[in-house]
Amino acid sequence: MPDKEVDAVLWLHSVINTGQPALISRAMEAAKRIKTPLQDLEKRYRSHLTATNPGNLFAAFSSFGFADLGGLAKKAIERSQRQAEGAARFGDSLFDDTPAEAFCIDALRGVEPGEFGFLVKEEVAERFRGRPELMPYTLADCLQELSYWNQLYWLRNAVDTYGSDGAPEASAREWFVFGLMAEIRPRRKEEALAVFRYLMDSDRRDQVETNAILENLIG
Repeated sequence: MPDKEVDAVLWLHSVINTGQPALISRAMEAAKRIKTPLQDLEKRYRSHLTATNPGNLFAAFSSFGFADLGGLAKKAIERSQRQAEGAARFGDSLFDDTPAEAFCIDALRGVEPGEFGFLVKEEVAERFRGRPELMPYTLADCLQELSYWNQLYWLRNAVDTYGSDGAPEASAREWFVFGLMAEIRPRRKEEALAVFRYLMDSDRRDQVETNAILENLIG
């Protein structure tokens, strides 16, 4: 039997995902007229997914966050803003190699993948250290470059979720620069605090290098 309230929320999801503030505002107002608490509707939707996909352990995953229309709206607006920024800054060449990516590809030319398909860290470090003119020499330099790679990823991700990772050489460069923060001593307290805040705000708090970076900040 169709669940009209669940269908209504799914329709609101589709409106919110347009990323258009005016439509999102109307959708949020419409949500107030749904009598059943959204958390209850999320449970009903999860039960429906589980019942219609027997044996599929991942079927219920798409119901997570179903009730969080505010969070969905925030992400949709941010995605729309990134799409606009990407178009303004890169036009149709958003997924073309940037000069920074071209440098990474050139510097790591011939480096073979190691275990699990990743480029060997020691070889990557040797190649990049052999280009001293483009080495970060301060923690501020590292943070600036990491910010560049992060922003480039999210601009592309807003347009194509599956094509946003870029060249593996660029990913190797990002990890190399991240690791440098365990070696380069902070010049002043403010710089150390900036790195600490970066670690706390990023998704890298559980990385192997993070402990070494923290020890470098206080050592």
